[in-house]
Formats: sequence, structure tokens, C-alpha cells
Amino acid sequence: MLGLALRPSRKTRYTVLDLFSGCGGLSLGFEAAGFGSHGIDCDENCVRTYGANLSGKCSNLVIGGRTDFPDADVIIGGPPCQPFSVRGKQGGSTDKRNGFPAFVAAIRKIRPRAWVLENVQGVMYKNHAYFEGTMRKLAKLGYGVSVNVINCVDYGVPQNRVRVIAMGIEGNNAPKEPEKAPMRVSAGEAIGDLVRKTPKNPKFLTASMDRYVAAYEKASKCVRPRDLHMDRPARTLTCRNLAGATSDMHRIKLRDKRRRRLTVREAARLQSFPDWFEFYGSELDKFYQIGNAVPPLFALVIAKQVRKALAENQSVDCEHP
Repeated sequence: MLGLALRPSRKTRYTVLDLFSGCGGLSLGFEAAGFGSHGIDCDENCVRTYGANLSGKCSNLVIGGRTDFPDADVIIGGPPCQPFSVRGKQGGSTDKRNGFPAFVAAIRKIRPRAWVLENVQGVMYKNHAYFEGTMRKLAKLGYGVSVNVINCVDYGVPQNRVRVIAMGIEGNNAPKEPEKAPMRVSAGEAIGDLVRKTPKNPKFLTASMDRYVAAYEKASKCVRPRDLHMDRPARTLTCRNLAGATSDMHRIKLRDKRRRRLTVREAARLQSFPDWFEFYGSELDKFYQIGNAVPPLFALVIAKQVRKALAENQSVDCEHP
């Protein structure tokens, strides 16, 4: 069902430019909603993954002040979140990885009909003044702007993933927050069939790793072990807890009491990627692509909201020539 819902639509009316596109999670949702796409990313494996799975092309570029952007009806993107992540030092605007200036520059240059910016909740904390200033700059360019803190679990994604979604559309009418899905999806519903199978080359935690995890959870007064619980949505997937050898890693506790790490496909499903979507690069590369991605099922919800806002704007234009 998920694979069918996220198949790129053959009917495209609008085009999107996906900045810092990664493997294409955001673009996949927009393509499924009837948008044509063009991605830009500096990572070769991300570009390869994008090109192999999406209808649009992906350019391998480092985005900067002099980047020659193609025209688009909508600009979408998630500027690198490390400068604002609560896991990092929150260098924000002073961090060299800050992609917000390039995002604003692209909008100023292309003047799209709408734009969507996705980022971590950390932009609302220590660096909130910088983020709010960025939103004011975009509003001054003639866009109605809305900013919402949204949990992807409320939109069919089997994972608690809180993100800031800022949207802008030409004129004064800011896009509205989408309606929530009636029910949440558990990890078991998403990957239960995969967990019951024995994957190739499973990566089990060693006895020493188990002892380390137990000591960590005791020291941190963990009320409930951080294993993946099949009866509820997963906790947030990140590069760190998918690819890193840390006590925070995503892991499954099997019936025989052994623990193993998630497979690439299990992680992809928890991010709502359909099974036909293939990732390229090493296993580490694949985990980084998945952990950094916008869940495509959530992206589809946002894309439909943008498409609706564009149609309403066009209707108003027709009524008032």
C-alpha cells in the first residue's frame, strides 16, 4: 500500500527544486503529489540514490551564493540541521554548515510561487532569533508564512519525529497545518514481517555491548529500555543512532533475548520509504541517507497542502484579474 501511495505521479503540473535534497525523501512525497522535481546535493551517493528512484534529476553541487539554480514553481529543502540540532553545539548562524542563507538566496533569485523549509526543533531554541529573522526576510519578499512544530507520527509515519515546518506562498494567505491522521502506526505494523525473518549477516550486540547498554541505562535512570517496542511508534531515527556504535543505537530485542541492530530496510520502513526504493553506497552511507531524510509519507502530506494552496491562489487570481 505504501509503495503505491508513493509512486511518482505521471501527471505533473508544478515543479519543485529540492535544495540539500539528500536521497530524495522530500522530493518523493512531492512527486507522488503530482510535482516534477529537481534535486541538488553535494553527496555523490545521495545523488545516485535520488537519480535511481525518482523521476527528476539530481545535480551534484555544493550550494553557495553563486549557484545557478533552475526555475521552479516551488522551492523545498532541509538545510543541514547539525548547526541547530540539540545533539550538537548549536552553533547556528555561525556554523559553516548553515544552509539557511543559500535557501533564502535561492528564493530571492527564483521567486517561486511557494516554498517549504524543514528543520529540527532546535531552530526554535537557542537560535530562535536567527530563525525568526530568516522568516521575516522571506515574508518581506511577498510570502504569507506559517511555521508549525509537527510530529511526523501524526501523519502515518511509524516514528516519533518532531520537526519544524515553515511554508510560504505568494500573497498574504499562509498555508495551514495539515490535518492529522486518525490513527498512529506502530513499529510492529511497519516492520513486524521483517523482524520475524533472519536477515543476511545480522549484527547482534556482543555480551560486552549488552553490559555497556545495561550500565548506561542504569546510570541514566532509563525507565524503559531503549529497545524498539513493536507496540508503539519508534523513537526518532537519526544518523547517530542508526550508524553509530553508541548506547543510543536503534536495536531489536528478539525472543531469545539477543539484541540486534536494525537492517537498512527496517530503518527505511520506519522512515516510511517503500520497499522498491533502493539506497546506494556502503551500509554506513545508506544509514546516513535514511537518518537525514524527510519521511516521504509525511512529505506527501505537506505536498498536498502546498498543491491545495497553489490551486486556491490561482482561483483567487482568476476571480480578480
